[in-house]
Amino acid sequence: MKKKDVHSYTYAYEYIRDQILSGKIDPETKLTETSLAEKLGISRTPIRSAIAKLEQEGLIKNKRIFIPSSIDMRNIFQVRILLEGYAAKYCANFITENALLRLRECVDIGHNGTTEEIMNANYQFHQIIVEEANNPLITDIIERMQSIIYLARKTVVQQKRPFLIEEHELICNAIESHNGELAEQLMIEHLQKDLEFSLNHISN
Repeated sequence: MKKKDVHSYTYAYEYIRDQILSGKIDPETKLTETSLAEKLGISRTPIRSAIAKLEQEGLIKNKRIFIPSSIDMRNIFQVRILLEGYAAKYCANFITENALLRLRECVDIGHNGTTEEIMNANYQFHQIIVEEANNPLITDIIERMQSIIYLARKTVVQQKRPFLIEEHELICNAIESHNGELAEQLMIEHLQKDLEFSLNHISN
């Protein structure tokens, strides 16, 4: 891919992804290469590549925005529970002082921040734990799932799931105490509650 095409691909990918995650594209809208190319003023090739990437990430299916069903949501959380539970356990062993401070800051923002700040802090909280587990494979898998995870995260934060931040604080405390078994248990319970809340939101 030429340098110009790489720039156009990145621009197209970030634009389409942001439009989807911000809810600015109607789920019923079919994403066509021609209309997007005209809108962004670039050729169809980078648009095609961007759509393919977003399909891999799970945000687009059959050229339309992917709306996860209850089965899809269960599948997503099954993977998260396995990987993030493990990550929390080993994060308690490996976490650095700097990362622990950042984790605590995420909890504090969760208590006092705006919805947008809490969204970002929620992402950072889980990301720090995954990265501090010192397992690049887990980090890579979770990173490739981030777009679809965002949809669930958006639901639990914007709909104000009860005790969300309190659970983060308990997980943080367990990690700070280097209690890996407890951190794993709390993370699993936390994600199970996220799943239940998300499923209830879908059904309503």
